[in-house]
Amino acid sequence: MAVARKRGRFWTVMAILAIALIILFFASFLIGRYPIAPAAVWDIICSHFINIPVYWDATMEQVVLQVRLPRILLGILVGGALSISGASYQTLFKNPMASPDLLGVSAGAGFGASLVMLDGGTWWQIQSSAFLFGIIAVLAAWLISRVFGGQNITVLVLAGIVVSSFFQSLLSIVKTLADTDDALPSITFWLMGSLGRANADDVLVMLPATVISLALLFFFRYQIDTLAAGEAEAASMGVNVPLVKVVVIVSSTLLTVSAVSICGIIGWIGMVVPHIARLLVGASYTKLAAASFLVGGLFLLIIDNVIRAIGVGTLPLGVLTSLIGTPVFVVLLSKARKAWL
Repeated sequence: MAVARKRGRFWTVMAILAIALIILFFASFLIGRYPIAPAAVWDIICSHFINIPVYWDATMEQVVLQVRLPRILLGILVGGALSISGASYQTLFKNPMASPDLLGVSAGAGFGASLVMLDGGTWWQIQSSAFLFGIIAVLAAWLISRVFGGQNITVLVLAGIVVSSFFQSLLSIVKTLADTDDALPSITFWLMGSLGRANADDVLVMLPATVISLALLFFFRYQIDTLAAGEAEAASMGVNVPLVKVVVIVSSTLLTVSAVSICGIIGWIGMVVPHIARLLVGASYTKLAAASFLVGGLFLLIIDNVIRAIGVGTLPLGVLTSLIGTPVFVVLLSKARKAWL
């Protein structure tokens, strides 16, 4: 009976989150400097599936489909990806402070992007370099931990701290060498994160990376749940512990590096949102991952809508996520501390 009630509560929470996300998805089209009526937004979107007489101008259609739609979709994907990555790391490392950049992916991506900005590279080159160096950073942390600690999780975390510090130092060197009139402001703004340059190509890059990673995590969800109880217990139940660790790290890295390479560094979402989801659906990884994706998409989309609503389109996204995330995290941690002790 208790199990049935918990299952019913989970699906109720998921339904509420899904409905809220759908409502916010359509409401987000109405926010911005260019006013568009709700009916016009709906008709423009539906006109690509059914025949509707065109009464809107080309500018309105361009704003809806080429400006706001990619930004909204990317906000949901990035928020969800960072949140699931954070939930996966917190489950794997059994640490409430674990976040998607734990193994140095954000520092590596930041260095890669700034390196290309130093020479005035294109937006595609910046994204590619950020993606590449984000992967290199995680691989470096993994190799260091394998050489000096084998399968020890603590050594892996320490290796991530070392690698992150190393790439942060390289980033500081690049910023010192950057042109203060052009390159340095671009580097600084990118490092604070933004959805302002979102386009359809970014969504097409982010979507497959998200789907592949989520499919891997979903396939191994029960093994990850078992691993949360401890490596020895999981191994005694037949779980291939090293394989599950690799799946979690690879999937979380792909989610994080894809998000960071496209939108820059957006902090606190991967740390705060899993705690919110945990309060809503519990600590079971299967439920936690699903709720984290929806809450993360809602969280980032709301913050981006606030930026667009106040008319400061250039305000970095990472600034607001930090301003909101830090006090929320303190409150959540004070409520949930007993579960982690």
